[in-house]
Amino acid sequence: MSVSPAHSTGSPKSSSESGSGSTTDAAVESQSEIGAAALTEQRIVVLDFGSQYAQLIARRVREQNVYCQIVRHDLSADRIAELAPKGIILSGGPSSVYESGAPRCDPELFKLGIPVLGICYGMQLACEALGGKVANTTTREYGHAQCEIVDPGSLFDAMPSQIDVWMSHGDQVSAISEQFEVLAKTKTCPYAAIRHRELPIYGMQFHPEVTHTPLGGQVLANFVHGICDCQPNWYLSDFAEVTIRQIRETVGDRRVICGLSGGVDSSVVAALLYKAIGSQLTCILIDNGLLRKNEQALVIDEFTNHFKADLHVVNAEDRFLASLAGIAEPQEKRRRIGHDFIECFKEEAKGIQNAHFLAQGTLYPDVIESGADPDGPAATIKLHHNVGGLPEELGFELIEPLRDLFKDEVRRLGLELGLPEKLVWRHPFPGPGLAVRCLGEVTRDKLIVLRAADAIVIEEIESAGLYRDTSQTFAVLLPVQSVGVMGDARTYDNAIAVRSVNTDDFMTADWSRLPYELLARISTRIINEVKGVNRVCYDISSKPPATIEWE
Repeated sequence: MSVSPAHSTGSPKSSSESGSGSTTDAAVESQSEIGAAALTEQRIVVLDFGSQYAQLIARRVREQNVYCQIVRHDLSADRIAELAPKGIILSGGPSSVYESGAPRCDPELFKLGIPVLGICYGMQLACEALGGKVANTTTREYGHAQCEIVDPGSLFDAMPSQIDVWMSHGDQVSAISEQFEVLAKTKTCPYAAIRHRELPIYGMQFHPEVTHTPLGGQVLANFVHGICDCQPNWYLSDFAEVTIRQIRETVGDRRVICGLSGGVDSSVVAALLYKAIGSQLTCILIDNGLLRKNEQALVIDEFTNHFKADLHVVNAEDRFLASLAGIAEPQEKRRRIGHDFIECFKEEAKGIQNAHFLAQGTLYPDVIESGADPDGPAATIKLHHNVGGLPEELGFELIEPLRDLFKDEVRRLGLELGLPEKLVWRHPFPGPGLAVRCLGEVTRDKLIVLRAADAIVIEEIESAGLYRDTSQTFAVLLPVQSVGVMGDARTYDNAIAVRSVNTDDFMTADWSRLPYELLARISTRIINEVKGVNRVCYDISSKPPATIEWE
């Protein structure tokens, strides 16, 4: 492995381009050419009406070993027929079906004869299209509810007569046409689940995809296997084999550049590429000064042991910090980091002969949280600098082999590829690095404090044997100072927040119930060992309503 000498840094060039980019395929689904969809002709499609849980629906279907693909809500019925799905799921969404401009599907899809399951907004849309009425409820229903199964049928086959469900809606179906019959109800929702008498169309007001509906997976399994007659034939081992073959065919004898961060996603991408094209892979680590403690050395060591790819290290801390000087707004920080990231790649790539492709570790949750379709109904939660295409003048084609996968699927894929468990199970680290954990303006001094505190948090979590039992744990430097007393002297220093969450999919998450003794050790060590900190707090918010990262 060769490690290039550190590059000099300088002031970033001004540009209006964001590093986030966008998915611009307005006509078809949001998958890359190299991806999971090629594995099977059998699939379920989810029409996305702007729900933050659309990706979660897809993940739950994949748990049944059936490939699930998310598509635009406004695909024509003809295009959906061309995709030949075994079933169609209409997602929830933030709109009201009776509003002007509310997202709608092609009503002709209900005539395709393909089983349809509408969830929340999707159910309301189907009912309205087929003669029912939707109205605003007097009280918004959000949270747990008891659902009584009136008619089990195929959708609730082999399930108890009462199930716990999760509601999240302000509207609900107020009347159904004679074409529908009731399958389930709650005290406040008489049409909690319905079925068309003649067509294979089903709807439910509650959300089966979230963990708060404990038997939701069985409901989806009944739809996927029982109603849609899908066979369990989609496996990650097949994904690796097919994707490696696709990469070889796409790349040919050209070179691929892969950005490394030390995280799971980029490591798995690099592993896939290395197995596919070997010495044609060049990895670039942009050390932007926003990495974790000893991150550069760790990345070099890991990829010396597991790969023989050409590795270039670009030391660009001064450049990034200069770009971030005086900037406190989170989206602008992400935008500038994304821009500088691309500029660094552009400059480094000039010295790499035959470089034609750029590989990125974009995942499904990255796409949905970035508001992948600028004209679609989903709200942008945050920008991701590794999502979407690069500026055309770079001359690269983009390869995103993990774009169709969720984090847990990426980890399993990493193990399939032979990566060590320590690397595969490493907690996620955001693309913009510590900048989104350093609230307010990012400075070198603040990063020193944050980096030291974060290292202590991880050390203590590992010492307690809880690293694998938590999904993501880290420190956040708050933009506040408070009064304290240290050594009989008054202090006015920084506050650190500790964030630890547990999640299966990173779409929803709950805060980790860490032992008090562990929290006490973390607090004591940070205050004693990190100069400039006199207070430590613990974040006990869940996602939603909070996000996992603070910015």
